[in-house]
Amino acid sequence: MATLTSQPSKKSLRGSSMENSQGGTRGSTGQTVKFARRTSSGRYVSLSREDLDMSGELSGDYMNYTVHIPPTPDNQPMDSSVATKAEEQYVSNSLFTGGFNSVTRAHLMDKVIDSEVRHPQMAGSKGGSCAMAACDGNVMKDERGEDIVPCECRFKICRDCYMDAFKETGLCPGCKEPYKIDDYDDDNEIPNYSKGALSLTGPNDAKRDNMSLMKRNQNGEFDHNKWLFETTQGTYGYGNAYWPKDGDDDDGDMHHSMLETSDKPWRPLSRVILVPNSIISPYRLLIVTRLILMGFFLTWRVRHPNTEAIWLWLLSVTCEIWFAFSWILDQVPKIHPVNRFADLGLLRDKFEMPSPLNPTGRSDLPGLDLFVSTADPEKEPPLVTANTILSILAVNYPVEKLSCYISDDGGALLTFEAMAEAASFADLWVPFCRKHDIEPRNPDTYFSLKGDPTKNKKRLDFVKDRRKVKREYDEFKVRINGLPDSIRRRSEAFNAREEMKMIKNLRENGGNNLEPIKVLKATWMADGTHWPGTWAPSSRDHAKGDHAGILQVMLKPPSSNPLMGSSNEEFIDFSDIDIRLPMFVYVSREKRPGYDHNKKAGAMNALVRASAVLSNGPFILNLDCDHYIYNCNAIREGMCFMMDRGGEDICYIQFPQRFEGIDPSDRYANHNTVFFDGNMRALDGLQGPVYVGTGCMFRRFALYGFEPPKVDKMLSLDKKSETDALKATDFDPDLDVNLLPKRFGNSTLLAESIPVAEFHGRPIADHPAVKYGRPPGILRAPRPPLDATTVAESVSVISCWYEDKTEWGDRVGWIYGSVTEDVVTGYRMHNRGWRSVYCVTKRDAFRGSAPINLTDRLHQVLRWATGSVEIFFSRNNAFLASKNLMVLQRLAYLNVGIYPFTSFFLIVYCFLPALSLFSGFFIVQNLDVTFLVLLLCMSLCLIGLAILEVKWSGVELEQWWRNEQFWLISGTSAHLAAVVQGLLKVIAGIEISFTLTSKSAAEDENDIYADLYLVKWTSLMIPPIVIGMVNIIAMVVAFSRTVYETVPAWSKFIGGAFFSFWVLAHLYPFAKGLMGRRAKTPTIIYVWSGLIAITLSLLWVAVNPNNGQPVGGSSGFTFP
Repeated sequence: MATLTSQPSKKSLRGSSMENSQGGTRGSTGQTVKFARRTSSGRYVSLSREDLDMSGELSGDYMNYTVHIPPTPDNQPMDSSVATKAEEQYVSNSLFTGGFNSVTRAHLMDKVIDSEVRHPQMAGSKGGSCAMAACDGNVMKDERGEDIVPCECRFKICRDCYMDAFKETGLCPGCKEPYKIDDYDDDNEIPNYSKGALSLTGPNDAKRDNMSLMKRNQNGEFDHNKWLFETTQGTYGYGNAYWPKDGDDDDGDMHHSMLETSDKPWRPLSRVILVPNSIISPYRLLIVTRLILMGFFLTWRVRHPNTEAIWLWLLSVTCEIWFAFSWILDQVPKIHPVNRFADLGLLRDKFEMPSPLNPTGRSDLPGLDLFVSTADPEKEPPLVTANTILSILAVNYPVEKLSCYISDDGGALLTFEAMAEAASFADLWVPFCRKHDIEPRNPDTYFSLKGDPTKNKKRLDFVKDRRKVKREYDEFKVRINGLPDSIRRRSEAFNAREEMKMIKNLRENGGNNLEPIKVLKATWMADGTHWPGTWAPSSRDHAKGDHAGILQVMLKPPSSNPLMGSSNEEFIDFSDIDIRLPMFVYVSREKRPGYDHNKKAGAMNALVRASAVLSNGPFILNLDCDHYIYNCNAIREGMCFMMDRGGEDICYIQFPQRFEGIDPSDRYANHNTVFFDGNMRALDGLQGPVYVGTGCMFRRFALYGFEPPKVDKMLSLDKKSETDALKATDFDPDLDVNLLPKRFGNSTLLAESIPVAEFHGRPIADHPAVKYGRPPGILRAPRPPLDATTVAESVSVISCWYEDKTEWGDRVGWIYGSVTEDVVTGYRMHNRGWRSVYCVTKRDAFRGSAPINLTDRLHQVLRWATGSVEIFFSRNNAFLASKNLMVLQRLAYLNVGIYPFTSFFLIVYCFLPALSLFSGFFIVQNLDVTFLVLLLCMSLCLIGLAILEVKWSGVELEQWWRNEQFWLISGTSAHLAAVVQGLLKVIAGIEISFTLTSKSAAEDENDIYADLYLVKWTSLMIPPIVIGMVNIIAMVVAFSRTVYETVPAWSKFIGGAFFSFWVLAHLYPFAKGLMGRRAKTPTIIYVWSGLIAITLSLLWVAVNPNNGQPVGGSSGFTFP
C-alpha cells in the first residue's frame, strides 16, 4: 500500500476514489511510500483488509517502515505554488472517510449542497471550465475566487490536467512553453522575520522530511530540544524564557528588537480586583460566628434529648449535624472571592500593532481551535447549531489564527448539509458583521432584537445592507428548515432510479421479473453519491453506532494576508472589509458495534486529535451547539489571562453560562446565578473555578495530561545559561519518551505537534520578569496549506480503534467514566497543580438555551447529581487528591461529590414538621431560652451572610430565594434518584443512560415560554408531591384538633405549622409547575387531588369531635 505526496490525477483514477494509508507523512524532497513487513509475533498493524486481501497474506505481524524514493525523471517533486494551491483546493473539495480495517478515501465532491456556493474558501466552489479537450473539470480558484492560470498565456487548465502536464512534459498545453515555478507565490509578501522575530518551523512546515529525519534522537523519537535549538539559531531552549544575555551586543538587530518592547512601560494584561474590605471582612466574620454558634447549638441539641419522642429528636439531630457539615463544605471555600479585569487595548498593542519589524501589523496572537458538539439533529435543531457556527466564524480574532470544528456524533447528512449552508451564508454574514460592528453575531438573535437597530451605527449604507442581509437570512432559514424534506425527496428519487436500473438489467439478462427487487434504501448526497454516515433507514455500516469516520474541510484555511472585498452594487459594498473566513471542518468520528465511544467526552477527544493534526491551535474553546458567542471580544479577554505574566500555569479559562428564553420569574432557577456569580467567583480566589462543560478555553498542553511547568526548577537545572535546552522529562518525570504511542497513540504527526503547541501557548517574553515565555514575533509566520496526507492522518486519529491501549480518557484529554466528564476533567488538571481563571466579561461572553420545563429541568439536575455520585465512588474523590490541590479547593471538590447525599436528610427533615403536628410532639421537649437564642442568632447570621453575598456577587435577592427554593425541590427529587442510581451502578453495575433534552419549542410557537407550561409526568415528581400533601394534611389535622380541644393549644399549632409552611413555601414553584396552564392540568393532578380529599375525610372522621374529649395527649412541648 502506498501514500503519494503528489496526488494522482482523476484521469488516472477515473471512476475510483483516491486512497491514502492511515498515518502517511509529507515529503518535499521525494515521495514517501509505506509498506508492510512481517515480524515474528503473529499479528498485523496498520494494514487494511483490502491490502491484506490483495497481498494474499492473512496472518502474521506487520510493522510500518518508510522508504524514501529519490527524485527521478518520473518522480519529480511538486514544490511550486500552483501545485500547492491545487493540492489545497483538492483537499477542501474532498470528503475524507476511513476507519478500522478500511482505507482512507478522499471523495472529490463537485457539489456539496443544492444551493449555489459563492465563497472561494468553501468546499464545492468551482472555477471556469478547463480548456483541455475531453475534460469536464473546473479551473482552480484563488483566495478571491478568480481563476488561477499557471502560465502567462492565460491558458485555463484544471488541477488534474495541470499536474499531468507538469509531470509528463513540464510544458503548458496552450503555448508549449515550460511552466515557471513560484510565479504565483503569495509568500513573497511575507515580511522578513529573521531579525528580531525568530522563524519557528512547526510540524506542518514544508520541511517535514528534513525535520523528521534529522531532528530525531537515537531512539527514533522527535528531539524537541534539537529542533527548538536549531530553529531559533541556538538562542532559545526548551523550558526557558527568551532573553539575550548581558553583553550580547554583537547581535544588534536582535537586541534592538527586544529593547524596543522594553522601552515602553510594561503593564500586565490583566488585574485581580479584590472585594472591598467593608464587605468581605464582615462576611468572613459572620462565617466564623455562625460556625461557633452552630457548634454551641448542636452541643445543646445533643445534650438535651426529647425523652417523650426520642425518635423525633434523633432524626432531627442527625439531619442537623449533616446540614452543618454540608454548610461548611459549601460556605468555607467562599472566604476569598475575587474579580478580574482584562485590558483589551493593551493586548492589541502588544500583539497586533504595526512596528518597524512588523509593518503590516500581522498578529502575534496564538492560534485557537473552537469545538462545537452535536449528536442528534432531531433534538438539537440544525438551525440552532448553524447560528452558533455563524457566531464563531464572525468572532473578533485574527482570521488566520482561528479554526472551527464541529463534531457530529450522529453522522447525519442533515447536519452536514446544514453546516455547509451555514458556511455558504457566512460569505455574506461575516463581512457584514465586520463592516457594521454587529453585536451579537448570531443572526437569529440579532434580527430578533427589539429596539432601534441603527443605534451607534456610523455608516450611511447600514439600513440598506441590513435589509439585504435580513432577506438573505430568511431564505437561509427556509433552506435549513427544508433540508429534511429535500434530503428525503432526493434519496427517494435516487433510490427509485437505482431500482429502475436493476429492473432494466434484470430484463436484459432474462431474469425472473416476478422476484421482488431488493434495493438498498440509501441516503444520497447532493452530488449523487451515497452518504457515508447514518442513513434514514439504518443499515450495516450506515447506522448511528456503525459508520465510517468522516471529515470534510468546509472552509479551507485562509490566506495569511487580509483579503479586501469588492464593490458590488447588486449586493453589498465590502471594498474596505476583510472577507476571509476562518477554517471550518466537519468531523464525524468512526463508530462501530462493540466499542465504547464514551459519549461527549469521546467526541471531544476525537476533535482534540484531529485538530492537533490539522491546525494545532495552542488553545481550545469548546461550546455546546446551543451556546453561541454573544460577545465577539470574549476570546480576546480570555487570551489576556493566558498571555499575561504567570499565565503559563493556567489550564483553562471558564466563562459564566448565561441563558436566553428563561421566564421572567426564573421559576426553576435556570439562570443558576448563585452558582455562576457566587460560588465560581469564590473559587477564582483559590485554585480556580470548576469546569462546567461549555464556554471554556483550554490550554491544549494541559489537556495532554502534563503538569504545569515548574519554572524555578527548570531554570535552576543549569546556572550557566538561561537559554540552554531542557529535557522533555523535566515536564513529566513519569513520561518515557519511548512510550509516547502508549499515551497518545501511534500518530507521528500528533506526537510531533505536542511540543509545538506547548511552545506556542507560552506568554510572550517582553520583559525580563517573564521567566517562561516565547520570543516575540514567531507566530506571525503563515501556516502551511493543507495537503491530502495530513487530512488523511486526521481521519485515522478519529477512528474507533485509535484509543485502544492508550491513555486517552484516563489521563489525556476529557476523562471517561462519568456522565459529568467536565467536572472530572477540571479536577484532574487542578490535581496536577494547574490553576484556572474565571472570566466574567462586562457583556455576556456566551449565551445559550436551558430547559424551562419542570420535567426537563429535573432530568438535567438528575444527570448532574448522578455524575457527582459517580465521582464520590471513584478515584476522582477529592479525599484521594494529591498535595497539589489546595485545602479549600479540596473542600469545594468534596462538596461536588457529597451534595447529592444531602437528599436523604433533607427528605426526612421536610417530613418532621408534619410528624410533629400529627404526634403533638416537637423536636425539643421544652422551648428553652438557650435553644431559642441560639436559633435566632444562627438565623440572623444566615440572613447577614445572604445579604453580604448578594452584595459582593451581584446576585439579586429574588434570584437567591429562587435558588433556595429549587435546592429543596431538586434535593427531594432528582438528588435522591441520583443517589439510588449511583449506588445501583457501583453495587450492581447497572448503567444509567441519559437522553438529550429536546430544545424544540412547544405547540404554541407564538409564546416563547410555552414549554414552561407543559406538564410531562415523571417519577421524580412523587417525593415532592408526597411531602407537600403530608404537610398540608398535617396542618389541617392539627388545626382540627386544636379547634375541638377543651383548652386549645394554639402555640403548639403555630410552632409546628410555621415549619410546615416553610417547607410548602419552598415547594411553591413546583406546585405551580404541576398545574400548568388553565385547561391543561394533567389527569394525574386530579388523581392526587382525589386521594387528598379522601384522606382528609377519613381523618375528619377519626378526629370524632362530638365526644367532648380532648384530642391529642397532654404531653408535648410547652413554651416557657
